[in-house]
Amino acid sequence: MRIALVLVVLLLSGCAGAYHTSSDGRLQTRIDDSYKARDACLAKNANADGTMSLDAGSVAQAAALACTAETDKLIEVSNRDGDPMVANRIRQDSEFRAMGYVLKARGQGSN
Repeated sequence: MRIALVLVVLLLSGCAGAYHTSSDGRLQTRIDDSYKARDACLAKNANADGTMSLDAGSVAQAAALACTAETDKLIEVSNRDGDPMVANRIRQDSEFRAMGYVLKARGQGSN
């Protein structure tokens, strides 16, 4: 009898992490939407008129700076613990992606 009880407990406890709650789905949707908004802003600013003659790095930094509000929203939604390293990495990712959009707009990037 004790063995059966132990087996039932083990079976039930193994299922605890096998599903996501509805709040996890809503959070993931908010994170995805924030990424899309940030990326759309970066793409728009990386392809701004009059930037083709400027240095690609400068244009990428300007695009990332212009999208600070979107990047900050992404940090707020995805970095719920307020970890400064996570925030810094998201900002670095914004600059990296901005460079990709600049190069793509100039016909130099892949994809």
